[in-house]
Amino acid sequence: MQKGLPTPKGFRDLAPTLAKKKREVILKIAGVLEEFGFEPIETPTIEFAETLKGKYGEEEKLIYGFKDRGGRDLALRYDLTVPLARYVATYNPPLPFRRYQIGQVFRGENPQAGRYREFTQFDFDTVGSANLEEDTKIIGAAIKSAKHLGIESSQMLINDRKNFEKIPQDVIRAIDKMHKVGEKGVKEELLAKNLALDDIENHLFKIKNAKPAAELEKIFNLLEKDHGLKKDKDVLFDATLARGLDYYTGAIFELKPSGDPKSLSIGSGGRYDNLISMFSKKETPAVGFSFGLDRLIEALG
Repeated sequence: MQKGLPTPKGFRDLAPTLAKKKREVILKIAGVLEEFGFEPIETPTIEFAETLKGKYGEEEKLIYGFKDRGGRDLALRYDLTVPLARYVATYNPPLPFRRYQIGQVFRGENPQAGRYREFTQFDFDTVGSANLEEDTKIIGAAIKSAKHLGIESSQMLINDRKNFEKIPQDVIRAIDKMHKVGEKGVKEELLAKNLALDDIENHLFKIKNAKPAAELEKIFNLLEKDHGLKKDKDVLFDATLARGLDYYTGAIFELKPSGDPKSLSIGSGGRYDNLISMFSKKETPAVGFSFGLDRLIEALG
């Protein structure tokens, strides 16, 4: 029998069994989020390129950009967070605004295990509140969603981007790979970028010996008080967690399916208090989380 044409590299079809499983996962997470007061919205798959550019730092090179027949610069959305920022600036919903959204996103990166060029994100965010209780609501909802799906051993790694002040971006990006490549791999990457060994070791020493700041300690306390989540059991401080996107400003977090920090993350997020002001010129704090549905479903087995 003659086979049809293949899909482009990094793009895939979903058979009925997997598509049904994906729908079940979406419905279960949506049910938890609505208990926490989040409401659904949708935004377009295509945005003006200028909407997306200047928001992702080094990752911007992965954006799929193109021109339409009218010569306008357009792009496939890279994530759901920047479109949310544009949505808030455009429609000025009552604050705090708690929303969730499911949608396809696109990144021109090398496909590998659990990573595709087109994949589904499930985002939820609170916009318009700097209260740390919103950070804990996001973290609590993410962990409850994972447990509701049957991932009882899930743990959230937490850090604060403020711990990386005065540290070069190249060092931050390398440190974020610590669990994947080890300290030796981090040093090799930075040496290849012509950083002096003494400077590298000083940065590593400072980061590895960092302690949770007062705001993070308050988050840990609120997580136990309001959500029954215990430090060093359900949530853990990880001084090497950096998150690559430039728009994070405060607490950052990654959800692991088990206690192994080397395992692939099934979701991540953090506080980004300056992103929306890039569209509205008005200070609007925000915090959110995103499940990578494809990787989450793989973790479910």
